[in-house]
Amino acid sequence: MTRVRRVTLVVGTILGAFIAYEVITSFVAYTDDAYVRSDLVALAPQVTGQIIAVHVVDNQTVKAGDPVVTIDPTPFQLMVAQHHAQIEEARSQVAADSDAIAAAQDALAAATSQRSYAADNQHRLSVLASSQDVSRADLDLADDQFRRAEAAMASAQSAIARAQATAAMHQAAQARAEAELAYAEWQLARTNVVAPTDGTITNLTVRVGDTGRAEEPLVGIVDAHAWRIMANYKQNFIRGFIVGHPAWVWLDSQPWHFHRAHIAGIARGISREPEPEKLLPYVAPTTDWIRLQRRFPVTVVLDEPSDKLHLYMGADARVVIFP
Repeated sequence: MTRVRRVTLVVGTILGAFIAYEVITSFVAYTDDAYVRSDLVALAPQVTGQIIAVHVVDNQTVKAGDPVVTIDPTPFQLMVAQHHAQIEEARSQVAADSDAIAAAQDALAAATSQRSYAADNQHRLSVLASSQDVSRADLDLADDQFRRAEAAMASAQSAIARAQATAAMHQAAQARAEAELAYAEWQLARTNVVAPTDGTITNLTVRVGDTGRAEEPLVGIVDAHAWRIMANYKQNFIRGFIVGHPAWVWLDSQPWHFHRAHIAGIARGISREPEPEKLLPYVAPTTDWIRLQRRFPVTVVLDEPSDKLHLYMGADARVVIFP
């Protein structure tokens, strides 16, 4: 075989292989860069306290609402009792304020009546004094009685205003105590930490005697209803993908069996910097020191109900899609 023929054969073989690859990949999109994923629920207590009971064990399956841990309720029970006492005290004060307002209003009514009498008496004596039928001393006495009646009425009005202000203050204190009681009861109810969703307890390390701190994750639960396959596909594949199209999944945890699935989502962006994952996922473009095309996460959901499969978060998978 001449050299020209050999070169032609090699070039033709390479060209044929390239054409065959392009044709095949136009109809079959395969990746082994895939893994099983679910949502990891970081269960955190909403109150701080000592843990007195742990109701689950590692890898236990739980249902939504099942008890997980119990935080010592004693401090919260005492707080509830304290706020109940504060409310009763505030109610007693409000009742006393109501009686004080009623008494002040009665005093005002009496003072108003006394002023009216004093005003009539002063007017009558003024008329008589003009005709010198009464002495000047009697008129001065009537004037003094009128001024005293006016001062008494003003004092009664001030007493009503003070009693009403005190009542408003005590009513506000009662409302505040009732709000504090509601919050204390809410805290008491949160001493029983329950599973927010169906799932499996994972990597349980909490023990009786530990301190559960508010908003700090205490127990991890793998969500039983959020299973999906994250398949990283080269960017030249995804142009032919459509949400809803069928796919086939091979689970390394269940080899030699393909599971029917469908495309549930296609990522519209990735991060090009290997930083901690934030809003954009990062997919490493290298493997075994070989630089690859950029790959985009494609979310694939199994058609078979997840409760009939034994899925493991983080397990390897392989996905085939026919664009």
